[in-house]
Amino acid sequence: MRPGSTVHSARSKGDAFLKVAENYFDSASEQAEAGDLTAAATLILKALAQERKASVAGPQVLQLIKPST
Repeated sequence: MRPGSTVHSARSKGDAFLKVAENYFDSASEQAEAGDLTAAATLILKALAQERKASVAGPQVLQLIKPST
């Protein structure tokens, strides 16, 4: 696997998580406007979880550092 392909794949994953989060936020807004605050709160928590996944989707620094011998 090429080094750049891992970064591109991670970026795509992150973008996908952010898109899902955006959909959850939109649904939460609709639920709040309809008066269902419990459902809105649940959707907001799901959206925040997706944003967190997006922020950690990427190559881990420890995987990039080679131990010196």
